[in-house]
Formats: sequence, C-alpha cells, structure tokens
Amino acid sequence: MSDQEILDYDDLGAALREGRSLHPARSYRIEFGLEGLDFRAVHVPEAVPTGGQILHAASLEATDDISLLAILSNGEFEEVLLDQPFDLHGRGTKHLVAFRTDRLFKLTLNGHLVQWGNPEIRGSVLYQLGNAGDHEAVFIEAPSGNSLIERDAVIDLAAPGIEHFITAPRTFEIIVNSRPRIVTGRKVTFEEVVQMAFPGAHASNVIFSTTYRHVASIPHHGELAAGGFVEVKNGSVFNVTRTVQS
Repeated sequence: MSDQEILDYDDLGAALREGRSLHPARSYRIEFGLEGLDFRAVHVPEAVPTGGQILHAASLEATDDISLLAILSNGEFEEVLLDQPFDLHGRGTKHLVAFRTDRLFKLTLNGHLVQWGNPEIRGSVLYQLGNAGDHEAVFIEAPSGNSLIERDAVIDLAAPGIEHFITAPRTFEIIVNSRPRIVTGRKVTFEEVVQMAFPGAHASNVIFSTTYRHVASIPHHGELAAGGFVEVKNGSVFNVTRTVQS
C-alpha cells in the first residue's frame, strides 16, 4: 500500500491480531455491544474517537445517562468518557459495550476489574469474559470456600461489596468400584474409568466391562463400551469388572 493510499476502512481487530499500526482510512471498524456481549460491527470516523463519536456511530445519542466501556486485552474494563478521545489501538481493544445507565457495578474476574451496567449478570457472560474452556468453570470466591457458578445462573451485583470470580478446572467426584475419584472435566471415557479401577498395563486376554448410573448423560444409567464416554456429575457411579479369558 502506497503512502498516499487511504482505505475505506481498517479493521481494528485485525490490526491488533497482526501486531501492526492502523492504516490511514476513512473509518475504523470496532465491535460494539449494547447492554451485553452480543457484538456487532460499527465504523467510527477517527482512529482515536471520543465516546460520543462511538455512540453516534452505533446510532445512539450521547447522553449523561448512558455509560460506555472498553474491554481491554487483559480483561479489564475501562470507562470511555463521552467528550474525551480514547485511543482504542493504544489501549489494545476492539470491543466496546454501552449500557443505558449512569450507574456501574463492579466485580473482579481472575483478578481483573469488570464494570457492568446492570445490577445482575448471567453466568454465561462470566464464562465468555473469562474465556472458560471446555474443562473449566467459573467460581465465586468466599471465605467459606469457592462456589460453582453455572452458565444459567443469575448473580446479584447490587448487594454491598464487590464479588470476586475466578475460572478454574471443573472437577467432579465420582465413585468407581466403591471408591471416590476426582476427575477434571465433565466427560469420562471407558479407558479412564478402567484405569481408575485397575491401574497399569493389562494383558491382551483381560476383558473389562463397565456399567454406570447417576450420570449427566442420557440415558442416566447403562453400560459403557470401549471407546465410549459419558458426561458425569458429582456422585456418578461406575462399576468395572475384569474377566481373564483362557
């Protein structure tokens, strides 16, 4: 691209992923959400727009009863003032979220400050913000111990104090041949259950059979075949038998 060429628009997210500066352009594409994390593409006219320009690009009126927040690359939330320029690229963000409120509720997630414009927040939003993987869950920290937050949970942020959340491996206690075992992740395979019951290598003439009950999968009870898996919950029960063929 020549020094004189001006693009119709440059994508802020692409520039951040590629580790490059923004190209000269007539507009810059960001991701904008209203009242949540359902983002849509919005084009702002400046590389360093004011909060008011961002709201105008999103077809919203910049008023005192609306709050605009940038989600930074480290997971922190930072308020964007309506009459002040905000260096999106310099702050490492392409995600902006607005709330029709002048009151913000604070929480922390993995040690990072999150500001939210509603008095309630869903567990699914915390999972999204925390980038929770398949074998991870969100927990709320408390002096009495951490408590699991499911995706369909609704957490009250209006109570006094700041709630603290973390993402951590999701673990379950299951019972294998009458002994409790701790597993990470919801899926447990036939081979894993056999190893819990009979650790180590096995001769080729040894055959294992496994039954289960009280699992999260449907059906909730049955027989687990080699190469198969089930989704467990706390208290799932497995019985493994070993047969030696002559």
